[in-house]
Amino acid sequence: MLAAELIDPMLPALKPTDSVGQALDWMQEHRVGQLVLTDQGEYRGIVSEELLLDVADDERSLGNVLRLFEQTYVHEDQHLFEVLGLVIQQQMEVVAVLNEGQEFMGTISVTELLKQFGQELGVQEVGAILILNMNERDYSLTEISRLVESNNVKIISSFFSSAAYGMPDRSRLTLKLNRRDITPVISTLERFGYQIEAAFANAPVESIDQERLDSLLRYLNT
Repeated sequence: MLAAELIDPMLPALKPTDSVGQALDWMQEHRVGQLVLTDQGEYRGIVSEELLLDVADDERSLGNVLRLFEQTYVHEDQHLFEVLGLVIQQQMEVVAVLNEGQEFMGTISVTELLKQFGQELGVQEVGAILILNMNERDYSLTEISRLVESNNVKIISSFFSSAAYGMPDRSRLTLKLNRRDITPVISTLERFGYQIEAAFANAPVESIDQERLDSLLRYLNT
């Protein structure tokens, strides 16, 4: 999914002629702490509620009280993952989307962005979550997929987290599977030397001992 498809048409863009009070009202109405500022269709930056609350006069126009703006944006053809990376890095609540000509197209809300990210990962799909601990050099999604699918189970999504520097055996692979009963999958993976760090499923997982179940609960509560 691309940035252009994530635009929220309900989020307004502020203008320099808008008052501080109006901007705060819109932020409250749409439950966001930031809004995009444009000037005759040209993107100017992000205005934050924190900045506006420091202005004593709510009737003053934004153009008269604001001089510096956070000029962070994405282009319409950037992927959802790239947008999410920027949001996390900059701690943003909204993101402006520009086209190739640097013209403002609309605003992405982080709330909607996270919903779409969850759908891309299959979070709402019924099934189990399996976390494998491995040495990074042993990581092969092709091989792991073959073993999983040999039990008539499909991988809905996967996420590989590289180990910290100096800890090559602490890489993690998180799998979302399309089945709740994953006992056969765990047995197969363990038979081929894969270490199961945690598993989460509505159906009982017989090959996970109590120590691993306790580890799972600690993981979910972190």
